[in-house]
Amino acid sequence: MDGPSSPLAPSGRADAGVGTPWLDADEQRAWRAYVRMQGLLAARLNRELQLESGLSLADYDVLVQLTDTPEARLRPFELQHELQWEQSRLSHHLARMRRRGLVEREECSEDGRGAFVVLTEKGRHAITAAAPGHVGVVRRFFFDGLTREEVAMLERLTTRILDRLSDADAETQGDVG
Repeated sequence: MDGPSSPLAPSGRADAGVGTPWLDADEQRAWRAYVRMQGLLAARLNRELQLESGLSLADYDVLVQLTDTPEARLRPFELQHELQWEQSRLSHHLARMRRRGLVEREECSEDGRGAFVVLTEKGRHAITAAAPGHVGVVRRFFFDGLTREEVAMLERLTTRILDRLSDADAETQGDVG
């Protein structure tokens, strides 16, 4: 997809790229490989989870957030922040998970309008049963192909990018307030 029609390369028009530093060939290859890897990996993880446990990757992500808290419950806005999901996506997904008995809604006594999303015993059993297989797939398709040095480098790179995203979010919040 290189060439004039590529959204990541100049189009050849006189005004193309004014003020935009286009990706060079190495950056473009790296970016496209990352995007492809991310998509393929998410699809594989989702497919394997569904086959092995009946959970989707989104179910698993919600359940992980809940199991990472001492009381196995979070406010919806906390889940939304941790998962980086739109409110409507979270609401719809939690409704599906409630119908399946994986989570339940609990009123918040401190805030009459608020609620908690709470992990049920069925949800805890589901993630406990799914976790070993999921970790095995993550290891097989991701970590087994990397050296310890590459894992450390990956952690440094992703942390640096996450820090830049966090800084940009903080700037945006400062502009709004």
